[in-house]
Amino acid sequence: MKFRSDPSAIRGSIAPAITPFTSDGAVDHDSLRALIRFQLESGSHGISLGGSTGEPSSQSVSERIAGMRTAVEEIGDRVPFLPGTGSHKLDETLELTAAAADLGADAALVITPYYARPTQEALYQWYAIVAREFPDLPIVAYNVPSRTAVDIAPETVKRLFTDFENFVGVKETTKDFEHFSRVLHACGRSLLVWSGIELLCLPLLALGGAGFVSAVANLAPGAVARMYELWEEGDFDGARDLHYRLHPLVDLLFVETNPAPAKWVLHQQGRIASPHVRPPLISPTDAGLSKIRALLREGGDLTQQIGATK
Repeated sequence: MKFRSDPSAIRGSIAPAITPFTSDGAVDHDSLRALIRFQLESGSHGISLGGSTGEPSSQSVSERIAGMRTAVEEIGDRVPFLPGTGSHKLDETLELTAAAADLGADAALVITPYYARPTQEALYQWYAIVAREFPDLPIVAYNVPSRTAVDIAPETVKRLFTDFENFVGVKETTKDFEHFSRVLHACGRSLLVWSGIELLCLPLLALGGAGFVSAVANLAPGAVARMYELWEEGDFDGARDLHYRLHPLVDLLFVETNPAPAKWVLHQQGRIASPHVRPPLISPTDAGLSKIRALLREGGDLTQQIGATK
């Protein structure tokens, strides 16, 4: 929990790790440890687990907590750890967030409750409960309307940021780039905002964003981290070059539903023991694999840049 007391230090490329499964569907903790080591060796500035890329809705609460424990053991205090602790159920969200706090997470990434389509007042009250329950744990809202069917409004973020000292930021996974600007304009640039949309990661930095939680970091963590570092160093052309070079890998991620394509690539590279995804997801189809292979030929050189920031 080295970074818990200063969440403003949680910046850069926060890699949202997949959850590896064995071929029979169990959580593969050995592969998870190997993936986290790969991220750390490649220069990722932080680790997240249990966001959309980690297939949390297909896991039990106990499985998610066990995954957090494995991640904490592997990370230590080397980089910040921001586990996803949200659910569509409040009791599960509180249980997962309590476990994250006890295990030493630096902040909790709490998704907007999905399926129910709560109002903005309901969203405010949801996050208020979480923030009050864990006053010493930084809380980050995870806004991903394409998956939850609800969009947390800039005004709601402002209320939470104003009312709760430990509500520190938001991961914005919306393709409405105007929304990013309105959130920062409403709250001020002391609010921490990370992009969860791969092709908006670099543009967000121009608005004062804290960094990104980009699924493409599963495949090219060194390149994604270096893109942030180049921007911070003032090498804007270098950062833009990496942004455009990452395009094929970004497209690869979404040939079929994330994280199935990424898991297939990681398995092919020997980084995980199995490409298994849990239902309702399926492994890439033959047609999908044809596209994935073509995109990997185009952008795969970036997946080899291990330790690019060291």
